[in-house]
Amino acid sequence: MPVDRDYFAGLYGRNEDPWGIGTRWYEARKRALLLATLPRERFARAFEPGCGGGHLSVALAPRCDALVAMELAESAAEQARQRLAPFPQARVLTGELPQQWPEGSFDLMVFSELGYYFPKPDWHEVAAMAAGALADDGVIVACHFRHPFAEQQITAQAVHEAIGAQRGLYRHIRHEEPDFVLELWTRQLEMRLA
Repeated sequence: MPVDRDYFAGLYGRNEDPWGIGTRWYEARKRALLLATLPRERFARAFEPGCGGGHLSVALAPRCDALVAMELAESAAEQARQRLAPFPQARVLTGELPQQWPEGSFDLMVFSELGYYFPKPDWHEVAAMAAGALADDGVIVACHFRHPFAEQQITAQAVHEAIGAQRGLYRHIRHEEPDFVLELWTRQLEMRLA
């Protein structure tokens, strides 16, 4: 089944929160774990593609001098804009990757529940673009559902392997549960938090 703008527009047209991201404990817990893996309290410029209705974005925004969120479905992007209205440093773009990758570098990129919707060649291009846009002190974090589902183009494992295969990235955190995998990469050989 092709997964495109119309697919996501249809999902959000039928339900403002199609995955229960704003209501389910599973989603709140996963979001808290992702936020806890971030090695710094603040980031200069973050990118969160596939932001959906902005549930994670609104938690990232207070920690970022600038946040660029992107969503394919306009109705979801509008929800994200409303949630992020109190944060003038945040902006929400409606766009599609890899074609509409934003300009500039980022010291935080968050890929949450996104990569498996891409055909493998497109996801590999996105992973390469992410590595190319990562600042020297930057962080890439990815979190993906591990179970197969109808719209899945590639597995969560393949999504994370594509990021990890990028030259100059080093994985520092891997948290795996039966339902999801969460990983973090930097350009640094060592990452110390203490």
